[in-house]
Amino acid sequence: MTQLAPGIERVLFTEEQIAQRIREVAAKITADYQGRTLKLIGVLKGSIFFLTELARHIEVPVKIDFLAISSFSNKSGAPGVVRIAKDLDDSIEGEDVLLVEDIVDTGFTLRYLLQTLAGRAPNSLAVCAFLDRNSRRIVQVRVEYRCFEIPDRFVVGFGLDYNQLYRNLGYVGVMKP
Repeated sequence: MTQLAPGIERVLFTEEQIAQRIREVAAKITADYQGRTLKLIGVLKGSIFFLTELARHIEVPVKIDFLAISSFSNKSGAPGVVRIAKDLDDSIEGEDVLLVEDIVDTGFTLRYLLQTLAGRAPNSLAVCAFLDRNSRRIVQVRVEYRCFEIPDRFVVGFGLDYNQLYRNLGYVGVMKP
């Protein structure tokens, strides 16, 4: 039994469940991109753990780039304005791009990123999310690959944080209320 970090109510997904599901999703991506080179774009900081594990199991040539976003809101819990805080290092024109997200929630941030990246003329653009909290979706966005759908609870671990802590947990845990 995994020793729970302080503040964690319960484990939602174990290290073993995460590893198994990432292998399954990577196999599907490998099949879908056979014969092509895939550019993975990670959204910092949360996607790092997921992107690293995913890339290790994808069996087509992979390039990796990152971007970071900031969102600002004048009301707590209200969707805010999203901006790119760190842009890509390289052009994605003509590339097959897979945007790798730690979690898709309301869809506002993802819609912004997809619109921004689509404007840069990639050959293809798809989304791979580690976690999908579809119950909170306000803007409908396509998520072609997802590891897990989760309930409307605050989760941490495997890249997801609370005040920059808990990212290094090997499991995904539900925070105590």
